[in-house]
Amino acid sequence: MEGLIAPPEWDALLALRDAPGGPLPAGPLGTLFGPLLAPPRAADGCIVVGRLAQTLDGRIATLSGSSQWIGGWGDILHTHRLRALCHAVIIGAGTVRHDDPRLTTRDCTGPNPVRVVLDTDRRLGPGYGLFREGPPTLLLCAEDAPGPDRLGLAEVVRLPRDLAHGGLRIPAILAALVARGLTRLFVEGGGVTVSRFLAAGCLDRLHVTVAPVLLGSGIPAFTLPEAARIADGLRFAWTVHSLEPDVLFDIALDRAKPGVCA
Repeated sequence: MEGLIAPPEWDALLALRDAPGGPLPAGPLGTLFGPLLAPPRAADGCIVVGRLAQTLDGRIATLSGSSQWIGGWGDILHTHRLRALCHAVIIGAGTVRHDDPRLTTRDCTGPNPVRVVLDTDRRLGPGYGLFREGPPTLLLCAEDAPGPDRLGLAEVVRLPRDLAHGGLRIPAILAALVARGLTRLFVEGGGVTVSRFLAAGCLDRLHVTVAPVLLGSGIPAFTLPEAARIADGLRFAWTVHSLEPDVLFDIALDRAKPGVCA
């Protein structure tokens, strides 16, 4: 467990989590995580980072939904560090159904984030661990979704639907979380959820881990409208980091979105 041997560089980053503005520590962790601790540049006042772990051929799970574990230990540690540095971690209902995740920082030092589940039509039941124990949890659903104001221990927050693209309106999600003081947001998955934030132009950065695995079939990492031309896609700059045995691409999106989503 890293909690017993956290490097000084990581401790320095944690100190900036809720008091940003100080100098970043030198070294690879400061280079990788420093942009997340910078002042928000978007008008909504938050920084949003999306993250996916995929095979070399771009799959995040088998067709049956099995995804544990595509990335190795380095990717798991990286994910927990993102949770520790962010105020809230966001996942879709499909990830809850397939993985029943805890979304805690048990594999690194640092605070647990508020857990945010997107379940537009309120199809999840109260039996998942997120709703029975652990850190505070919010369930975000559509304004017209039936049901009480709590699901187990989770508070229910009602937001407008995105009638054009499905799900909830992404800017409304950000506004609701910022209103609660949650301004550094980690969209952990799954692929549909990350893709909706990307298509809405609501990601500041994107972390994609590529594992040395070939599946040949399975669930694709990104789901976007069909592109007729290469120019309809999104080109970007990236930096590459080693997460032995995987490779992490840190992509500065700055709220850009693919041309097919414009």
